[in-house]
This record gives sequence, C-alpha cells and structure tokens, in this order.
Amino acid sequence: AAEKLSYIHIKKGNRHHLHRFEHYFQKAVQKKYIKPGDEFSELQLAKSANVDIFTVREYLIQFSRFNLITNLSRGRWKLTEFTQHYADKLFELREMLECHALNCFMNLPKEDIRWNKMKMLLQEHRNLRNNIVEKYVDFAQLDHQLHTLILSAADNPFINDFIELISVIFHFHYQWDNRDLRTRNILAVEEHLAILVKIVSQDDLGAITELKRHLQTAKKSLMNSIQMIRQK
Repeated sequence: AAEKLSYIHIKKGNRHHLHRFEHYFQKAVQKKYIKPGDEFSELQLAKSANVDIFTVREYLIQFSRFNLITNLSRGRWKLTEFTQHYADKLFELREMLECHALNCFMNLPKEDIRWNKMKMLLQEHRNLRNNIVEKYVDFAQLDHQLHTLILSAADNPFINDFIELISVIFHFHYQWDNRDLRTRNILAVEEHLAILVKIVSQDDLGAITELKRHLQTAKKSLMNSIQMIRQK
C-alpha cells in the first residue's frame, strides 16, 4: 500500500508528467513492449514511466473514448486490436476534417504568412525527394508540418484535437507493422508534392483531389497492414 501511495501524490496529472508518460507509452508500443491485446495496470505504467498514477489515467482516458484502449476494471486496461472497420471510420472522419480545413486554407487572404510557409514546405519536400532513399525517416516531420499547416486554417481546436488523436493512432499502428516504411514514405512524398503544387498554384479543386488521393493511399496501406498483422 505504501508503495502504491508514492505514485498517488497529486490529484491531477501535470503537463510535464503528461509529456513524459506520452513519450514512454509511445516508445513502449513502438518497441512492442505493449502489443494489441495486452493488458496492463495504471500502477504498473506509473512505476515504469516514473510518473503519478493520475497522469497515466488522464492519458489513457483520452484514447478510451475512441475505443483505442479498453478499461477492463479499476486501474486495469487493454490495448485494443485494430480492425479494418475501425480504421475505415477513422479515415472517414479524417477526410471530412482535412478537406474542410483545406477549403479554409485556399480562402486565406493572399497576404497571410501561411502561403509563404506552404511554399517553403514545397521546397523542403523537393529537397527530401532528392535524398529520400537514405532519409526516408525524415518524412514524418514534414508530414506533421504539412497537415498541421493545413489544419491551422480551420482555426478550430476541436478539429485539432481529433486530428492529433487520429495521428497518434495511425503512428502507433504503423509502428506495429513497419516493414514497408521506406516504400510508403517514398510514395507519400510524391503525393505531398502533388498537393503542395496545387495549393501553391491556388488550384482549389486540384488540391482537394490530390489530398483525397493521398488519404486513400494511406487508408489502403493501413488496411493492408491490419490484414497482414491479423494473419500472423
């Protein structure tokens, strides 16, 4: 009991602890210390990450609302197995939100600084494409920058929260099956370039078309990944 009390010293997880636990949990999933179907306790995670138990609970609850993690009983959780139906619904939501945000972006005033940021991203993608075979892991940062920049035009914190959660889910799942990461990133860079060219040239319809194509490719890749994992 005394040992457990040492991890229950505040009523609400503080921001520093939350970031620390987020890093620990993502690494645990990436390294496959925690796999889909595994059960674990809040106390176990709190001790491993050296944070208080309320921080662990706060972090897990945000995923349980979307059935990514299941609350089995008091203090015990289970990492939910990904299904194709679940992924399909996530992509349906993601496409609606990102297409809305892109429409907002295309209607930004010409003097908005984000147009220049988009041009800079276009050049950074071109630079990465020239060295993509060796630097394919660098794509993740550009991917985050592009989608964040598009979403910023919607100026909606609720959309940002949903997209952030969806991104974490996809990140987790791709870590479970990362065999084709280089191939996926090489293709994704080309698709990003197609989107960026249409945005910078202010081709509204073309930009939306390329974004939808990119999201469909990501969806197909994830569906194939889920199927392969379930066959193991």
